[in-house]
Amino acid sequence: MKNIRNFCIIAHIDHGKSTLADRLLEVTKTVTQRELQAQTLDDMDLEREKGITIKSHAIQMDYQHEGTAYTLNLIDTPGHVDFSYEVSRAIAACEGALLLVDATQGIQAQTISNLYLALDQDLEIIPVINKIDLKEAMVEEVKDEIVDMIGCRHEDILATSGKTGEGVEALLEEIIGRIPAPEGDKEAPLQAMIFDSVFNPYRGVVAYYRVLNGQIKKGDKVKFMNTGKEYLADEVGILRLKPEPRSDVFAGDVGYIITGVKESKEIKVGDTITTVQNPSPESIKGFEEVKPMVFAGIFPVVNDDYEMLRESLEKLQLNDASLIFEPETSAALGFGFRCGFLGMLHLEIIQERLEREFNMTVIATVPNVSYIVRQADGEEHQINNPSDYPDPGSIQAVQEPFISAQIITKPEFIGAIMTLCIQKRGVLKNQVYLTQSRVELNFELPLAEIVFDFYDKLKTISKGYASFDYTPIGYQESKLIKLDIKLNGENVDALSALIHRDKAYELGKKMCQKLRELIPRQQFDIAIQSAIGSKIVSRETVKALRKDVTAKCYGGDISRKRKLLEKQKKGKKRMRQVGNVEVPQQAFMAVLKLDD
Repeated sequence: MKNIRNFCIIAHIDHGKSTLADRLLEVTKTVTQRELQAQTLDDMDLEREKGITIKSHAIQMDYQHEGTAYTLNLIDTPGHVDFSYEVSRAIAACEGALLLVDATQGIQAQTISNLYLALDQDLEIIPVINKIDLKEAMVEEVKDEIVDMIGCRHEDILATSGKTGEGVEALLEEIIGRIPAPEGDKEAPLQAMIFDSVFNPYRGVVAYYRVLNGQIKKGDKVKFMNTGKEYLADEVGILRLKPEPRSDVFAGDVGYIITGVKESKEIKVGDTITTVQNPSPESIKGFEEVKPMVFAGIFPVVNDDYEMLRESLEKLQLNDASLIFEPETSAALGFGFRCGFLGMLHLEIIQERLEREFNMTVIATVPNVSYIVRQADGEEHQINNPSDYPDPGSIQAVQEPFISAQIITKPEFIGAIMTLCIQKRGVLKNQVYLTQSRVELNFELPLAEIVFDFYDKLKTISKGYASFDYTPIGYQESKLIKLDIKLNGENVDALSALIHRDKAYELGKKMCQKLRELIPRQQFDIAIQSAIGSKIVSRETVKALRKDVTAKCYGGDISRKRKLLEKQKKGKKRMRQVGNVEVPQQAFMAVLKLDD
């Protein structure tokens, strides 16, 4: 065990984690030149296309240092704020972390957030400056920033280039010298913590774990302590580029287990594996339960695909423990699921993965956050769906979730960023100059205001320089009302939204105008209205397609034309009573882009 090192790479998005991981694999000869490609550990097409890491990836490397063979278990983590749950799980399986900072961008919001996650778990932090080969690299300035942030010495900070491989050998030596070996007892009862799982269509669920005590052998009868289920370990092994079977995996190591489980509900991330013969008296204290931030309905385009969508979501949940879902019905869209996501990028990725990996074409409704409604009789209810909102007359108060936002930017963009945050009902709490060219702004904002387009707008007004991170701070009372959209007098529940009273009229008007552009013309007039309770706020009309029924009249008395027009008018009236209005899919997502 003294020759094992478990570590992860943490950083802000786009600071070169996956590229540095490629160089580590190359230097340790874990991957041959033929197998090596850009972002080797990112095995999803989606990750390569977007240039981001979505899932944490574990891999084992062997390295010779001063005549001793060392085993290095590396976990490459995502950098986007929506995937910080993946980072917290990776950190729980490690003793050390490489804190990566881009030499051209310096410390950014998610760098600080991930650092705190690692410090909470008492990990050994090795600060590393990456991309030193670029002309615009500011190595000395960034070193000063790191020293100010974590209080280390200048000589403790390593300089590397993930692209050229410069400094990677020195980094491996520092990993062996500074990161402590795992502690644990090989002879004690088995305790292994599951930190990830994937679904294999042929083998069932594959669970990834870190062994804290004891050892796990092929053929052992194992028990999952959280669910209480018992299984036979069909195969155990370690994680190389492809899983490598072994006869046993010992304390301190990271490995995988296949038990033939087909049901996703039977394996929980954070659960403890032990043996039936010599069980552990207690389970490992896992990481925090994930709390979704954004809720949206996901519905199949064809109602018959409902069961297929359920299976697809269950398989996705194995790969992504932060996704939660429950069944719901909508008058407009039929049967579907109310899903909880960590943010808008998470929602976009899940939708894309459903289409690519499971061939499911789905409609996502307008995303919203969860609210707490206190009724006049003192009862409190959590509302995740605007259609569950009770009668306004019975409500005493409504609370919405607030966040503490941390924005790091250049001084010249402070004015524009403050204007944006105040438009989004934000309150400035603090402003600190980290250096002459970097300032940190702290705002309190309602979560509902940032889930749609806040991040995109922030990047636009700061020319891509501002970085953003947030933490939930609980619920606060707000003046919220439910805005309904009606088509020909019928409520479209999938377009309902809970919004602040001051913005209701403006938003209602914009939604009606947008829907008028998107809903195709029918054989009858379509009235589009926005309403608060029984009060209509705004109205637009999609005019009917009209056939020229008088075209065949060549002269003659005007009463001939009138008779034909009256006949057409009656037909239109009858058609309006029986006609259905089809709402196109773009209409549901267009609501998010109302400012464009």
